[in-house]
Amino acid sequence: MSIKKIPMRTCVITKEKLEKRDLLRIVRTPDGTVIVDTTGKSNGRGAYLKKDIAVIKKAQSTKILEKVLNVSIPDEVYEEALTKCK
Repeated sequence: MSIKKIPMRTCVITKEKLEKRDLLRIVRTPDGTVIVDTTGKSNGRGAYLKKDIAVIKKAQSTKILEKVLNVSIPDEVYEEALTKCK
């Protein structure tokens, strides 16, 4: 029996390496919109945030996602991310 490999990703705020299921993926799609990717498979440039309210609020205040994804991010995306981490 083989052991299944667990995908690890890095949070852009805390720089922690965590399992992919413990993170939220924020994606800039090819047409320039920003979405919260619940499947982890959406097309586009992605950045990961830890599923923690404090981390999401810090990402919003520091605008780190805007720097990483090179696009302005509306507040609705952060609100949706907050609802997903509960």
